[in-house]
Amino acid sequence: MSSDREQFKTRLGFLLIAAGCAIGLGNVWRFPYITGMYGGALFVIIYLAFLLCVGMPLLTIELAIGRASRRSIARAYEVLEKPKSKWHLNKFWQIPGSYILMSFYGVITGWLFYYMIRFFVGGFEAGIQQEQAAVEFSELLAHPLTMFVCMTTVVVASFAIVALGVVRGVERITKPMMLLLFALLIFMALRSFTLPGFSEGISYYLMPNADNISKYGIMEVLWAAMGQSFFTLSVGQGSILIFGSYMDKQHTLVTEATCICGLDTTVALLSGFIIFPACFSYGIAPDAGPNLLFVTLTTVFSNMSLGWFWGGLFFLFMLFAAVSTLIAVFESIIAISMDLFAVSRVKAVIINFLIITVMAIPCVLGFNYLSFVHPLGFGTILDFQDFLISNNVLPIGSLIFVLFITAKNGWGFDNYLKECNIGNGIKLSRGLIWYFRFIMPIIIAVLLVAGYVNIFA
Repeated sequence: MSSDREQFKTRLGFLLIAAGCAIGLGNVWRFPYITGMYGGALFVIIYLAFLLCVGMPLLTIELAIGRASRRSIARAYEVLEKPKSKWHLNKFWQIPGSYILMSFYGVITGWLFYYMIRFFVGGFEAGIQQEQAAVEFSELLAHPLTMFVCMTTVVVASFAIVALGVVRGVERITKPMMLLLFALLIFMALRSFTLPGFSEGISYYLMPNADNISKYGIMEVLWAAMGQSFFTLSVGQGSILIFGSYMDKQHTLVTEATCICGLDTTVALLSGFIIFPACFSYGIAPDAGPNLLFVTLTTVFSNMSLGWFWGGLFFLFMLFAAVSTLIAVFESIIAISMDLFAVSRVKAVIINFLIITVMAIPCVLGFNYLSFVHPLGFGTILDFQDFLISNNVLPIGSLIFVLFITAKNGWGFDNYLKECNIGNGIKLSRGLIWYFRFIMPIIIAVLLVAGYVNIFA
């Protein structure tokens, strides 16, 4: 290990921070909705199978590359690749992925900050309906200055934490924040037991429903489960890789990946315990995407007794989930800058803050002054940025990582296996080489093509 490389002080710190990178808005505004839509508990079983077969292996690959190289993606390929091979060229398109992601993820996190403040100060009228909640959200999108200020606030706070370093900043702040996130999640899920629509909501959410699988078709259900298991962990762009470079070698990577996936899935499952009982209690149909948070749930909370408190608490939970991702990806970006240009951490933070802020401006303006811009036919600039990451950088990057550990001129499966199995815990068998070499690339390629077909066809 590099002598000047920081290392997490505690295993819990590593697990919570890595989980924070994986846990994001998709856990709340997509997973519960598609679970109820595609068969309840039956869908969860299919999802967990794909998580085990696709998500976890990809997670171990990124962690292994990070732990073995002790570098960010800016230098990891060079450390591990065979002489005269060109795997390191992939970093030049993978690195921009983190910048594009943060340029719009920071904007969405700003929305969460805005809604949390508005709820806690009683800014929403009691008893508003979905139409009015939709108008409120549209008014926010129509004010670029408000969005920019909120975005800048959360970005500055996140970069300030990263500026303190891995241990003094990222681990010290993220660990209690993630623990509080889980405490808020459990508290609000338990509170749902007191709502009149709890039984009906949970029945819709988790009751095995073969009719829904027949309704949408088994192929659509399988694709949805596979896509969710793949994208929920944010593998493919090197954001998880950096935390592998800071971890110790006391536990096998399969063991650590199991814990991370468990935490990620817990958040996704418990989010449904908050959302569906609330929606069914107040007769409001759940939606997917941003509308679920900023329209549907705003309507629900505003109709509750003490809605200002429950709404503020929910958006505080969402804010913690989003900020944990900001901190994690910002740390990856800062590590990349330090590896590439040998600059100090503080200088890297200042420069990258300016870059991310400037890159976020088109996203902010895409809802108002640049609303006429529809790249490749997408509704907004944010939709196009999301497409670049979700349908391109993540799947192609994951495919490259799999090929890197299996190709003859790559790092090599035996080297990956050796790194993966260091420490106590679950070991990976060499007999799985055929699966990594042939099956996983096909699965990822199918996801990549299916994503394009789903969007453009």
